[in-house]
Amino acid sequence: MRKKNRNIIFNIVTVIITVTMFFSCEGSLKDVQKFNKSSFLPAGEVDSVNLKYTDSGRVKSILKSEKMLDYSNIPNAFTEFPKGVEVTMFDANNKTTVIESDYAISYKRTDIIDLQGNVTITSSDGKKLETSQLYFDQKNEWFFTEKHFKYTDNAGGFLQGPGVDFSKDFKIFNMQTSSGEINSVE
Repeated sequence: MRKKNRNIIFNIVTVIITVTMFFSCEGSLKDVQKFNKSSFLPAGEVDSVNLKYTDSGRVKSILKSEKMLDYSNIPNAFTEFPKGVEVTMFDANNKTTVIESDYAISYKRTDIIDLQGNVTITSSDGKKLETSQLYFDQKNEWFFTEKHFKYTDNAGGFLQGPGVDFSKDFKIFNMQTSSGEINSVE
């Protein structure tokens, strides 16, 4: 009988120790998960950015932002502009196109820039596009969005609707569904 009681007591103690270890490991696992979440920090942080991109001694674009966060230390690296951006692009004839947004994120692997919040593109010849979100494919120099947009030209004409894609110089312009009024054709 004593041996049987000892086995029962031994089994109860073993279960209690195992359950205690399980709960203590659970707490440690949650602490490790919290640590991993909090270690998602940028590799670099810059205030008041004024970056000039040149090619063959000629300025191609100027990027200005109040804050830039560089996440090049993670597998899907990106650069974030949480306080917005202003980018001035120059063509071969030194004509400018200015892009502004409240927020931007640039993905290094795909070379796609996601512009969000009060996005405007203004060309030197008076063309303007406004939308809430716009993507820019840097490799193909192509803009696109599924969001509502409004495009105005220098002659007072306008187009608006959901979804558009276009070249950076506005020469090729594809719309899904639109309405508007065009006063002159170039």
